[in-house]
Amino acid sequence: MTRYRIATIMIASLLPVSGFAANPFLDAKDDQPVAAQFRGTEWGDEIEEEEIPLTTRVVTTRVAKIPWGAIFKIEFTDLKSRAKKPHQIRPDYFIVTDERIVLLNEEDNDAAVKKISAMDKAPTFEDRGVRGITSGKLNYEEGPWTTTFAIKGNECTYLASHNSGHFTKIVWKRGVGLVEYATGYGAHADGFRLKR
Repeated sequence: MTRYRIATIMIASLLPVSGFAANPFLDAKDDQPVAAQFRGTEWGDEIEEEEIPLTTRVVTTRVAKIPWGAIFKIEFTDLKSRAKKPHQIRPDYFIVTDERIVLLNEEDNDAAVKKISAMDKAPTFEDRGVRGITSGKLNYEEGPWTTTFAIKGNECTYLASHNSGHFTKIVWKRGVGLVEYATGYGAHADGFRLKR
């Protein structure tokens, strides 16, 4: 065995091994907020036109790093709209493992972040909370809701739709993060679509 190989093996054995390999669709090198401009449209019963422009700054912040994953907060700030009553988009929290992006949907998400980040291993997630996958397929129906995931090239698309017209669409891009967020209610009664 050469000295080079011995040195390489010794160095490799000294490096710490993490149980979290990082999710290619939502990851961060540190806890610093990362902002991006999103543009799109909004519509609703109170909006006279079919659709009007909507812009926002989307801020993604890793709020917890855990041996088995991370938790991110995605905020929609500086919304600009011509609507008399612009949309209010509340922040979303996502639990991220190397295989899944899961919506954290608790009454007090900040308290839930503290509780989950103290866990030694990832909790078990129900399919209905998953908003992104890194490989394979995950499609299911729950009552009038149909949920599909599609991975094409560098993107993972989550689409949940209700037979009445309600929908949510989230698109994640490998190495970038969130690139599209859209939601709507009923037959074009209220909603928005934003793209990076």
